Amino acid sequence: MARIQTPQRVRGTQDIAFDEERRFARVVEAFDRIRKLYCFGRVELPVFEDTQVFARSIGETTDVVSKEMYTFPDRGGDSLTLRPEFTAGIARAYIGNGWQQHAPIKVTTHGPVFRYERPQKGRYRQFHQIDAEILGAAEPAADVELLALADQLLNELGIAEGVTLQLNTLGDAATRDAWRAALVEHFASARDVLSEDSLVRLEKNPMRILDSKDPRDRPIADSAPGIDEFLTAEASEFFAAVTSGLDAAGVKWIRNDRLVRGLDYYRHTAFEFVTDRLGAQGTVLAGGRYDGLVESLGGPSTPGVGWAAGIERLAMLLDAPATPGIDVAVIAEAVEFETVAVALTALLRRAGHATEATITGSPKKRYDRALKSNPAYTISLSRRDGLLHIGERGLRAKFDPSSFRAEIERATSGIE
Repeated sequence: MARIQTPQRVRGTQDIAFDEERRFARVVEAFDRIRKLYCFGRVELPVFEDTQVFARSIGETTDVVSKEMYTFPDRGGDSLTLRPEFTAGIARAYIGNGWQQHAPIKVTTHGPVFRYERPQKGRYRQFHQIDAEILGAAEPAADVELLALADQLLNELGIAEGVTLQLNTLGDAATRDAWRAALVEHFASARDVLSEDSLVRLEKNPMRILDSKDPRDRPIADSAPGIDEFLTAEASEFFAAVTSGLDAAGVKWIRNDRLVRGLDYYRHTAFEFVTDRLGAQGTVLAGGRYDGLVESLGGPSTPGVGWAAGIERLAMLLDAPATPGIDVAVIAEAVEFETVAVALTALLRRAGHATEATITGSPKKRYDRALKSNPAYTISLSRRDGLLHIGERGLRAKFDPSSFRAEIERATSGIE
């Protein structure tokens, strides 16, 4: 008989459980709590979209579109793509669902995203992001609010120490046009040393060369002209309003005038929260302003700003989670009381107590096994001198059992 081969996890994916799952859940729970303080709503989006949602918005010269998207034809012949990020899908929903009538809108979401890239520490082909966006607000105050939300989240998680907010401006349209022309001239003079990818970017999006990791590109990228000499008065005022707002909100930042975002739709503010605690994968949260995105998808001119963060990367920065525990362990130390234990457990759960029943295995060993669930309180059902004996024991201070006295009496009434 042929041996059945055991299926293996697909490369670049992960099974999240136990301590890792508790870290993961802590990030999501903190994000949900903080976004409510900032009056952000929550939306759910499809996991896949028409491929053009990403190709037109993210930009065909980006690595995400040209190398990393999971794209496939469906049975009807349409080209679909598993989402590599959230922002383009939110913009598509904004246009298609008439959300303009509610603008400005403040929304968040979280869930899996997909990119075909080389797996390494903190980087997967299916990973998870939290995402926050403001659409329909052109004021610098929207940028400040989102950055303050991100900063408060990192502090809430206890990982702000050693994480630095790096901030830059990408200017307005006039700024970008002037800077782009200067970059084209600069990089064109070094065609013979640029990488193949950067030669392609030179024709379509030369700013992407500044973000190149190829060692052949770094010397020429590092010597490229900076954006500050091309900033219009309006762009300078916008950036000054953002930085003064951050100062007023108590959010610390540093200027990184070489910071560019890898997607084509960014304008004005660009930022990354960076740490040295994750090796090469040092960016834990990043985003910026994307005033041209909705238009690129056929919608009305709509300002927008947002950020996303990898849940796995944030979780890696968290301290080891505390050993989880339950409120009550119910133990049937005699076979005849197993049904009673089930009834009592159900009553306690309905009353709001996290409860586990131990009703299998050797009755003599059930109590010791129940302690492994780290209960605050135990209720054991056994027979002594021919009568039902209810043994109770508090294992953690300040746990008050008086709230479930009625449940115990109700489950055990009539038992001799």
